[in-house]
Amino acid sequence: MAGLGQKPTAGGRTYAGLGLPLMLPAWVIIGFFLVLPIGIMLVYSFLTKEFRGGVIWEPTLAAYDQFFFDRGLFGDEQPKIEWTYILIFWRSIWQAGLATLMCLLIGFPTAWFIATRPASSRTIWLFLITVPYWVNLLIRTISMKFLIRDNGPLNQWLLDAGLISDPIHIINTNTAVQLGLFYSYLPFMVLPIYAAVERYNFSLSEAAADLYASRWITLRHIILPVVKPGIIAGCILVFVPSLGAFLAPDLLGGAKNFMIGSLIEEQFKGNAGNWPFGAAASMILLSMVLIVLIFYARAQGRAHAKGAS
Repeated sequence: MAGLGQKPTAGGRTYAGLGLPLMLPAWVIIGFFLVLPIGIMLVYSFLTKEFRGGVIWEPTLAAYDQFFFDRGLFGDEQPKIEWTYILIFWRSIWQAGLATLMCLLIGFPTAWFIATRPASSRTIWLFLITVPYWVNLLIRTISMKFLIRDNGPLNQWLLDAGLISDPIHIINTNTAVQLGLFYSYLPFMVLPIYAAVERYNFSLSEAAADLYASRWITLRHIILPVVKPGIIAGCILVFVPSLGAFLAPDLLGGAKNFMIGSLIEEQFKGNAGNWPFGAAASMILLSMVLIVLIFYARAQGRAHAKGAS
């Protein structure tokens, strides 16, 4: 409330002209903890590997060359495409995409169910969704490894129920990695979709029903376009961390199910690591993520421009 004889600021902009000072702490934190580490990794990716770990300050493209080309044991052969790392990246994209799809198929009905509950019980449902994630990710991943192993509780329960005659081998497979990624990032899909569904005007569905629209037509032409921003946000929030995950592949997938995160982690582990190569792989991964985010931003920009017109 403005004091006596004091005119209120136009439009209620109490902090007009203070944008830069107010944003300065956030920019400092982003610059120090995000931009600076990425800059260091970018510089490292163009340096020479030190034999005992670390880098030698001699510029080179050897790390990127190692990622894309195989020049033989001594580096004197004709370059051939290095499919090993390319296949690891492809496996990571495929695993992350499948995990995103699984989270969407389970997360959308879950978010819809929670958003359509009475307001007094929604908090309880959201609490049940998020409370397992108060536990450290490492502990949750190890717990899942214990649960799905050959002699674990899951197989034991299926054997006791007579549903199977022999234990199902899940651990150290792509299925185990998928379960780990799905379990780790499901709330990242549920919460954005829930926020979008909560703002949905359900009278639109009632109007569609009055016009004899089927449930499928209502879902496809009315509900999905309205909650689309929440779905896209959820897909990005699941796909991006799944792409760089290394706990689930390491603990649940084994050596045969290497993903990008595991590859990068290995390069910085111990004295035998290859820091420039790990930094180069990180930069390639970051470039892939930025491409996805740029496409999303451009699509959102076109959608807003279309809506404004």
